[in-house]
Amino acid sequence: MRERIDGIFDRLGITPSLHVVELAGGRGGSAADGGREVAVRADEQVVIASIFKILLVLEFARQVVAGQLDPRERVLVTADDRLGGWGIAGCADDAEVSLRDLAYFAMSVSDNTAADLLLRRVGPDVLPMLAAELGLSRTRIVGGPRQLAESMLADVGARTEADFARIFPTLPVERVRAMRVFDPERTTSSTAREITRLLGLIWRDEAGPAEACAMVREWMSRQLFWTRLASGFPPGVRVAGKTGTLPGLHLEAGVAEYPDGGRYAIAVFARMADLATRRIDVDLAMGEAARTAVEALRAG
Repeated sequence: MRERIDGIFDRLGITPSLHVVELAGGRGGSAADGGREVAVRADEQVVIASIFKILLVLEFARQVVAGQLDPRERVLVTADDRLGGWGIAGCADDAEVSLRDLAYFAMSVSDNTAADLLLRRVGPDVLPMLAAELGLSRTRIVGGPRQLAESMLADVGARTEADFARIFPTLPVERVRAMRVFDPERTTSSTAREITRLLGLIWRDEAGPAEACAMVREWMSRQLFWTRLASGFPPGVRVAGKTGTLPGLHLEAGVAEYPDGGRYAIAVFARMADLATRRIDVDLAMGEAARTAVEALRAG
């Protein structure tokens, strides 16, 4: 199976990390009964970028259920808050949204501005403690989207986003790869196996109160990007996922649920030789690899 998975990516010059595990039993079952798995470099420490937002919205949902936060609380998003990208990050004018909608935007379109504002509200120091509580000993959370953006500007000697957009394309690949954002020891990182463990806990209602876990599952099911994991599965299979993207890195984690009740937690991380952020061939290969692994588990 490892040869089959590697073969899907070899033709594109990609090194993958993949972990797919069957989520045995219903919600409320034991996290230890995870079932059969397919693992390809599943224990390598890798940069996870926006995949960390799963932990972020989980903590938000837990605080909502505990009565610590009101999901209807309004937040004014100004020009100083915007980090660029999708969702409210791309608005030209000030926008007012609820905390709950910040969580929705952070998950559905990976909105970095929404995630940054939500992180401020739940507390940036809480996520490492949540990871530890859930037994994710190799999951490192180093700041949020704003800290990531600031480190990228500093590493290329840029003062503004405009400076970065001008300087970054001129840098040699070696200089780019040396940036902190690409070093698992200096930025937010984890392993494919730990990310599927996190998903398993959420899908079994073991990552917090059942109501909080249900919120996270709902937000993940509303992701708008379908070219990665979801592209590999036939109609009738429900795929909930979360993307992560950096130059040369395509990442996704999610759960595929079959009509017969079969559920499979999936993490696929693809590292490319070039620094592209838009590669539909890579996205489709991620979906193909995920489906190949799940079909192998279903076939026994």
